[in-house]
Amino acid sequence: MIESIIQEFKAKGQAAIDHLHAEFSKIQTGRASAALVETLMVDSYGSKVALKSVASISIPDAKTVSIQPWDRSQIPAIEKAIRESNLGLNPQNNGIAIHLNLPPLTEERRKELVKVLHKYAEEARIALRNCRHDVLAKLKEMEKEKEIGEDMLLAKEKEVQKGVDDYNAQIEEGVAKKEKEIMTI
Repeated sequence: MIESIIQEFKAKGQAAIDHLHAEFSKIQTGRASAALVETLMVDSYGSKVALKSVASISIPDAKTVSIQPWDRSQIPAIEKAIRESNLGLNPQNNGIAIHLNLPPLTEERRKELVKVLHKYAEEARIALRNCRHDVLAKLKEMEKEKEIGEDMLLAKEKEVQKGVDDYNAQIEEGVAKKEKEIMTI
């Protein structure tokens, strides 16, 4: 029982880190990347689906993303999804595919992206704190019900805190790496 609680904590912690890295991959760093647009939600035949489900996404060069829908009637919906996103990109439609030209990042835009980066990192830290709070509450309840002893409670609290510290170190490492990537001209 107690090990399943710890395993659940580790799984939730890793999920928070994975989500953070997924969010980081969407942040424009001046180089084209399919991750920038592949999760945009597009209206397709009355339902919302990810862009990667209705089109092939390619990177013809370092500054261009090319989106070729499998059904050309989807082009207006894809254009609309791109315009409504917070990417700040202007889609160019040639009737067959949509091209996104990534403008060079200005110093001001780079600083905005770093702020967004730190916001995502803080959200991940909050998720970790919530996981820790939930696990510690369960452990204290077990101790209160005499299912585990005080020594076991203290040992597991230390284990959980070490896990949180490890995840926080991963967050800081990811932030530093992505920030360097964004600020490199």
